[in-house]
Amino acid sequence: MEATAKPRIAIATGDPAGIGPEISLKAALHDDVRAICQPLLVGDPSAILQHAEASGLHPELNIIRHVGEADWSNGRVNVLEARSPDNVPLTFGVIDAAYGRASLASARRAIQAALAHEVDAVVAAPQTEKSISLAGIKFDGYPTFVARETGMDENDVYLMICFDDIRIVHMTLHLSVRQALALITRERVEHVIRAADAALRKMGIDKPKLYVGGLNPHAGEDGLFGTEEIETITPAIQAMKAAGFDVSGPFGADTMFHKRDCDAYIVMLHDQGHITAKLLGFNRTAGLPIGSPILFSSVAHGSAHDIAGKNKADPGAVISAIQRLAHSANADTA
Repeated sequence: MEATAKPRIAIATGDPAGIGPEISLKAALHDDVRAICQPLLVGDPSAILQHAEASGLHPELNIIRHVGEADWSNGRVNVLEARSPDNVPLTFGVIDAAYGRASLASARRAIQAALAHEVDAVVAAPQTEKSISLAGIKFDGYPTFVARETGMDENDVYLMICFDDIRIVHMTLHLSVRQALALITRERVEHVIRAADAALRKMGIDKPKLYVGGLNPHAGEDGLFGTEEIETITPAIQAMKAAGFDVSGPFGADTMFHKRDCDAYIVMLHDQGHITAKLLGFNRTAGLPIGSPILFSSVAHGSAHDIAGKNKADPGAVISAIQRLAHSANADTA
């Protein structure tokens, strides 16, 4: 991709029956977004137009098949075509296999553009897992989807949840606790520390400081409540310290977040991080799959079928994700 004054951010519009296209379009039109990047919507143009009409928006859309055809002059909104493979009429607020396929088609096309270096980063609007499941598509969250689409092992891409100045990296994600336990090995704890450190450096943090949470209550309490900290997590932390990483722990997951002098927290299980994020950040959170070759973020809230097509959706989480990735893209190319 030719050098541009601003990074190009692809916005995959998500579930067409939910609020995804609405908040994607509102974000692409927002002055704060246009000031820092060149936004590029990726999705079905007809769905975007239907959401625009429902929201009382009248953008000038430039519908393109290749990123090189984009034109950001005069306030235009570029839409990279990723049409629904089913050509099903759009009904707001409905769960349907066609909408599941459409949401992942937009994300896949955006990822392809990032892999081809046509865009600098990807932000994904919310999808609806029930619709994706009806389509018979394997999907348990964007980290594994990004891993598959970029040719990586599913377990080598991790989720970093970001809100305000807080970043939480998840060692495991959408698995049963029993399955997650099998993935918590010394090798993998070391790997997630490396991935977190690398991601933070891409985000412009020169010397990342990491705190690692324990698995068991009170981080095992010296073996009283479990030995994973002694046998697995602590040796991994010590090895990474010896390798030059600024990492500490393990800390009890119930108290670790009171320690605010770090750049990111690493947790072992889904709920250890998500409960904190949804209590403190809620609609301000964005998810970054880290460890893949592309910059990718998704909003942490859902498709909100109950308000789809009613011009009530707040694009704040999309805007926040774009701002974070635009900064990261600039830091990565500096």
